[in-house]
Amino acid sequence: MIGPCFWIYGRNLRKLKIFLLIKFKIQIKMTKYIPTIWLEIHVRIKSETKMFCSCKNAVALAEEPNMNVCSVCMWFPWMLPSLNKEVVRLWLIWGMAMNCEVNKVSKFDRKTYFYPDNPTAYQITQMYEPIVWKGSVKTLVNWEERVFAIHHMHLENDAWKLIHAWGKTLLDFNRAWSPLMEIVTDPVFHNKDEVMEFLKELQKIFRATGVSDADMEKWQLRCDVNISVAPEWSDKLWARTETKNVNSFAAIGRVVEHEVKRQINIIEKGWVVDQETRWWNDDTGTSTTQRSKEDAMDYRYFPEPDLLPLVLSDEFIEEARKQIPELPIEKRLRYLNNFKLSEDDARILTFDRDLSEYFDKLVDLTWDAKKSCSYITTVLLAMMNESETIKNISDLRFDIKELAKVIDLVNHDELSSTNSKQVIEELFNNGWEADIIIDENNLRQKNDTWALEAIVDQVLIDNATQVADYRAWNQNIFWFFVGQCMKASKWAGNPKIFNELLKKKL
Repeated sequence: MIGPCFWIYGRNLRKLKIFLLIKFKIQIKMTKYIPTIWLEIHVRIKSETKMFCSCKNAVALAEEPNMNVCSVCMWFPWMLPSLNKEVVRLWLIWGMAMNCEVNKVSKFDRKTYFYPDNPTAYQITQMYEPIVWKGSVKTLVNWEERVFAIHHMHLENDAWKLIHAWGKTLLDFNRAWSPLMEIVTDPVFHNKDEVMEFLKELQKIFRATGVSDADMEKWQLRCDVNISVAPEWSDKLWARTETKNVNSFAAIGRVVEHEVKRQINIIEKGWVVDQETRWWNDDTGTSTTQRSKEDAMDYRYFPEPDLLPLVLSDEFIEEARKQIPELPIEKRLRYLNNFKLSEDDARILTFDRDLSEYFDKLVDLTWDAKKSCSYITTVLLAMMNESETIKNISDLRFDIKELAKVIDLVNHDELSSTNSKQVIEELFNNGWEADIIIDENNLRQKNDTWALEAIVDQVLIDNATQVADYRAWNQNIFWFFVGQCMKASKWAGNPKIFNELLKKKL
């Protein structure tokens, strides 16, 4: 009897296991997952010289390897670093623009680690007492104001560059000791839109403050994307992955989408996501494992012995504070609320500091925000996009007052919108003055009602058949008469006046 009982028990146990496994998988597939994302962002500061020596800073790529180097940044024996005051000033401006706490006394630390692109086996950074601390970034996500918190920020020096060629590995010291800022956010993002809007706002702030061009194509801004996916019922973060050195907005968006799907797929199979560092291949749209990721590496931080503590005076801090411009998000909200511009137009105008300042000056001259915006975004930017020589609003060959004159003439019906584009094109290509271009090309619109009425009368006489058709309720041919009047006036007549006269006489 014992044998059959055990057999029945064993069979039922297997059924129970299968039942629980199926139920568990069904519950998993019905579960809603919450991605949690945070970013580690490295940005190259736009100073003239490097962080600890007088060599030219590697803001852009040098023409040849090892051009901008000296005994200090090549780490020759007995060479000591000397902190760049301009780097500190720019970092301070940036920090205060980000609503950071400013530490009047800060210190540098030595971070010990060895990678092939860091033959000194350490990096000078700020771990415990940075110049600025914490902070936040305000932006718009789907028309909603959002504030995203910064966990910490610090200055550090860049590493060398490895070049693999001819079966050898070569070292380029051009970017060694160039100033980098590292920005680490709190785990506050939960979808791609939030990440993208935050990073775009960050780039705008860099450019507005003049701290960095943050050009991702030139590796002036690169991003490590940390992602952890967990069921909505979990009150803790699950294992996370870190995708290193992603250097385009589009690629960052693809990384988020791919990694979230990958982790959900692993969880739904009943497996565990490995905590690891991954490498993104944008050509294939896939990521691969680089190495396992521990919770925290032991970098053996200790105070940098070659640099004294940095003490900032109240005067230095206040001077930096005065140089903070109106931030892009503040301009964007002003354009939306005060000028009633569209979201797209406000976003385009605040992308570049020179462009937004040009727009503000034009509005001051024209008192017409919408028309100023229209001529900049649809006419000037289109011309700049096609031009091989003029790529920035500051490179225009004509004075802003000439564009304001064109808009004023259009508003007073002295220039048609069609002819205004011809005038602006001539200004764009050759400079000169709007009035001279208009008069030399006979583009000024005629508003003499008596003269225009004579043209209307003659057009109606010459087109008696069409007049009869119109009066027989074929009113679709009204614009035929307008076209004939414009043609008779050699396209110089005011179409509004022609409209009024024709309606009256017909």
